Amino acid sequence: MAVSVDAWGVDLAADLGVPDEAAGVVVFAHGSGSSRHSSRNRAVAESLRRDGFATLLLDLLNEREEQEDRVTGRLRFDIGLLAERVAGAVEWTSRREVTRGLPIGLFGASTGAAAALVAAAGTYLVKAVVSRGGRPDLAGPALSRVRAPTLLVVGGQDEQVLDLNLAAAEQLAVTHRIEVVEGATHLFEEPGALEEVARLAGSWFREHL
Repeated sequence: MAVSVDAWGVDLAADLGVPDEAAGVVVFAHGSGSSRHSSRNRAVAESLRRDGFATLLLDLLNEREEQEDRVTGRLRFDIGLLAERVAGAVEWTSRREVTRGLPIGLFGASTGAAAALVAAAGTYLVKAVVSRGGRPDLAGPALSRVRAPTLLVVGGQDEQVLDLNLAAAEQLAVTHRIEVVEGATHLFEEPGALEEVARLAGSWFREHL
């Protein structure tokens, strides 16, 4: 269902899906230039709902900011701003009646993964993080303060991003793992690649949520 998320006074458009007897809720942080309509994130969210998790897909920028970003491309790389929005969405999710009391996980893609990790470093509400083709290096010093078990999923053919993830993982002080999807490129467009991402994410959230 379509909802409006109040993230520290900024209204963000979002889609909330809550299966019966949900075991937890996963908030999605999309990557640069993407939105809650991302076909890849929606496919992963659908898989997670089948696994019994509620999902919240949201736009991290409001309509005015989206228009500005289409021209400048500036806000999509403002990790501090995006992390603040993710943290606001986590707080909103923790208070909403249908998701109150559920353990919360974050699923971040590309630059959204950095925003998710920065948000996870600042709150005890986040219990698990999954990064898909993420840029955890952009989380900077926040990496060492992340409190939630973190799974980094990277395509085997996405060599530069894989190197960045390997370096970032060394800074994580929590339980973490890197999973390499062999043959996959950055967007996991190869047959079966995205399904493998969804399987890995579901397994991680089942273990830690």
